[in-house]
Amino acid sequence: MNEGNQTAVTEFILLGLWDLPELQGVFFGFFVVLYSITVLGNLIIMVIIKVDPCLHTPMYYFLINLAGLEICYISVTVPQMLANILAERKIISFTACIAQLYFFGSFGSTECFLLAIMAYDRYLAICYPLHYGMLMNARVCTNLIVCSWLGGFSSTLLSILLISRLCFCGPNKIKHYFCDIAPLLRLACSDTSFTETVIFLLASAILLMCCLLTVLSYVKIIATIVRIPSSLGREKAFSTCASHITVVLVYYGTMIFVYVRPTTASAFDFNKVASVLYTMVTPLINPFIYTLRNKDVKRSLRRNADRAVFLLETTVFFGANKTREN
Repeated sequence: MNEGNQTAVTEFILLGLWDLPELQGVFFGFFVVLYSITVLGNLIIMVIIKVDPCLHTPMYYFLINLAGLEICYISVTVPQMLANILAERKIISFTACIAQLYFFGSFGSTECFLLAIMAYDRYLAICYPLHYGMLMNARVCTNLIVCSWLGGFSSTLLSILLISRLCFCGPNKIKHYFCDIAPLLRLACSDTSFTETVIFLLASAILLMCCLLTVLSYVKIIATIVRIPSSLGREKAFSTCASHITVVLVYYGTMIFVYVRPTTASAFDFNKVASVLYTMVTPLINPFIYTLRNKDVKRSLRRNADRAVFLLETTVFFGANKTREN
């Protein structure tokens, strides 16, 4: 094909999850509720940890960052999808598509690093309890958080630069609800083999490295828990890790399945549906997992809820008295 006669694509059409026009209203309502619950749930976790001095510990310092990250993560894709459901032309500009892909990849990589750090934190807390305060102090926590965010946003730069330099001359229909790597590469007119190889290697390095660190941390944790003499002590130690293990299994499982293999693999439609797990379901379930399985957070929620009810009742009482006096 003569590249001189090709017209560069300036916008893409996002086809969404399913081509079912009669159900667009149902999909819109469902995803609005899902997005609202996710944002509100994670915001509640952030506020509870911020206002409760009992939760000002390294574990909850990491958790407040994870909650904020989940809000950013889901906000990269879902608002655009909701706008496209209502729009007649479901378009996204080339620049916006590349930007969405960059932030989506960056937040995803940051979450991998953060989950690995959280596993390492639990390893220190359970395996070295007497030295935990010294090993995981405020300075170390801050440095680890900064490194996870910087690592996430820098590790995706090369992939995005390579994708942005590809030639896109048509068609311009992306078979997805956001600009993901695999469906975007399918539309490139130029050779994508080098780009696919680099993306595959980077994704493998990030996911497998973080996953390996997490697995090693929990192998050490389990070995330490087994040696605890009392059953109550073992239960208490395991309860501090159960929520994190659940999130890790869901997140890493779907991410590795979708990304740690060549992008030309089959079962693309199934991958598209599977991506809903880590783009929407994981950010949604995190608040519930960490609150329903965490006694400290549940205790703080009840205490702050009681305080809010008391303040509300006091405000109403004095407001009513003032009204009668007037």
